[in-house]
Amino acid sequence: MGILKTRKNKKFSYNPRYYKNEGEGSPFEIKHKFDEFRTTVGSNPGLKGKFKNAWEDLRQSKNRSANRRLIFIIAILVLLFLYIIDFDLSIFFQKL
Repeated sequence: MGILKTRKNKKFSYNPRYYKNEGEGSPFEIKHKFDEFRTTVGSNPGLKGKFKNAWEDLRQSKNRSANRRLIFIIAILVLLFLYIIDFDLSIFFQKL
């Protein structure tokens, strides 16, 4: 048992009893239902890459009503936050 060596997992030649191999892949592979449709699933590009992928996915979305709803909800939450912290909006308006 070395200090710098990582431990290897044991491998067994186990075949499930009721598994029928119909070209669906391995029964041990864990895969989400919609992974092949998502662009944000996969390699971990970092925080900037994640936001870039999510933004591209949002722009390429076919459902425009969902995009408008999302923007509307974000605007409401921003205005609610500004109201809670008692932000003064009069700095944006000129006094005559």
